[in-house]
Amino acid sequence: MKIGNFEINGYAALAPMAGVADRACRELCIEFGAAYVVTEMVSSKGLTMHDRKSDTLMVLGETEKPAAVQIFGCDPATMAEAAKKAAATGCAAVDINMGCPAPKIAGNGGGSALMKDPDLAARITEAVVKAIDLPVTVKFRSGWDENSINAVEFAGLQESAGAAAITVHGRTRKQMYAPPVNLDIIKQVKQAVKIPVIGNGDITDPISAENMYKTTGCDFIMVGRGALGAPWVFTQINEYLKSGILLPDPPVEKRMEIMIRHISKLCEYKGDYVGMREARKHSGWYIKGVRGAASLRQEIGSLENMDQLRAIAEKVINADRC
Repeated sequence: MKIGNFEINGYAALAPMAGVADRACRELCIEFGAAYVVTEMVSSKGLTMHDRKSDTLMVLGETEKPAAVQIFGCDPATMAEAAKKAAATGCAAVDINMGCPAPKIAGNGGGSALMKDPDLAARITEAVVKAIDLPVTVKFRSGWDENSINAVEFAGLQESAGAAAITVHGRTRKQMYAPPVNLDIIKQVKQAVKIPVIGNGDITDPISAENMYKTTGCDFIMVGRGALGAPWVFTQINEYLKSGILLPDPPVEKRMEIMIRHISKLCEYKGDYVGMREARKHSGWYIKGVRGAASLRQEIGSLENMDQLRAIAEKVINADRC
């Protein structure tokens, strides 16, 4: 699939999950076969005010390419200025978040709140497109609520505004992340526009990945929560869509090795204090479903150093051998 002037070779991308899809996570997912990654959403206001944290969120490693930087906000001029800073990172594209359901984002007019004002959303995209030479993509939902399913109209306006590709999460803002994703609305969007459409929502394994492609006719897919504690899902999706072979999950010992590498990267990039606190959620995802996981939750919740993490990994491995 081509987005503007760059090509994506592969089957699935890593979604821009706030607080999760940081540099460590993105690099690991690329290693396991993600064809494209998108950063955590970055505040346009923060970027224009030279906020250090916002700048840090845009740092891209050498191995995580192609990558897009995602920005959010509700003012066209501010978004245009932020896009210029994002473009300077060496990213392949700039993505605009118009789908985040979080109250602190939508409540301030950004993210999914823009679906209630499609004209403003289009002006934002147009301003960003005019501000940079890179392709501009947009991620949004099926609508604000069940009474305003407007993804098809929204997509058309985004295409007219110059978006090079769009990602559609098949749920409304009100639905958050449940019930099951509405694949039909993604199919309708795909049939309504000429630019590439990326399907998103409930892709957790190779079967659901294939179903997204077949049911919606989308050009590409984006994996979000399905990659939590399971970066190898990209290897599994790639193999299944190429050959029809369903690869098993890695053995528990290998999973723990990957977990250790992931958290080590976190600490390298963010320092031990922040890295180990963020490790608590990641470690919980990595041990989900393995024997003895429930009894280790409390230990994981108080992780402070790598030695503790290695000890937990060893307990998981020993429990699996019993």
